[in-house]
Amino acid sequence: MSTLEIRDLQVEITPGDDAPIKILKGVDLTIKSGETHALMGPNGSGKSTLSYAIAGHPKYHVTGGSITLDGEDVLEMSVDERARAGLFLAMQYPTEVPGVSMSNFLRTAATAVRGEAPKLRHWVKEVKESMRELDIESAFADRSVNEGFSGGEKKRHEILQLGVLKPKIAVLDETDSGLDVDALRVVSEGVNRYKERENGGVLLITHYSRILRYVEPDFVHVFSAGKIVESGGKELADELERSGYVRFTQAAV
Repeated sequence: MSTLEIRDLQVEITPGDDAPIKILKGVDLTIKSGETHALMGPNGSGKSTLSYAIAGHPKYHVTGGSITLDGEDVLEMSVDERARAGLFLAMQYPTEVPGVSMSNFLRTAATAVRGEAPKLRHWVKEVKESMRELDIESAFADRSVNEGFSGGEKKRHEILQLGVLKPKIAVLDETDSGLDVDALRVVSEGVNRYKERENGGVLLITHYSRILRYVEPDFVHVFSAGKIVESGGKELADELERSGYVRFTQAAV
């Protein structure tokens, strides 16, 4: 069992030469193995800032609070140390890496996380099976990471990484963004497989409840003005689908 614990997290950014802007204003959240937490909120509420702060993006400066994984101080870890410790971030806008093939990228990442290079024969079989489950054509293994990929292809490859790297806690930042119905189903099934096989904890950041038709959340949190303003079950997501965020944004103000 693993636990990601966030306590009174406060984060700011400094755009150019301007004064710092406080984005997160005291976030409290605990995610345990086998739990799926949906974090929902309007644009600009700070959801993605939370994901980047967990991952260790240098643009986001933690000014207060704490993040721990199984009691270890995450904020004292470098970005690669966080990944090796079992944290995973699927980005809203996956980065292109020209000149690095998907196959080399995946094997290098798996070697870093597992502590040793996977046996080649077993590795090839593992990756082929994972790609098949996500309806990814085998030719993509030789293409540069995300270069020339469509939005849906990028998101499928993020979930491919999730399945191969097997983290303790997965933070999925708007993984459903830009997906058509079929791609949404495939990606959602990949998330469900990860949770079932690895008993992983999931923080699913989204604007809409449509992905929650496929990925059943144990907890739903409403994010507004840099903090969680209400938590509940699936019924809370249903309310947001019907009524929007107005009640929560007005309360936060």
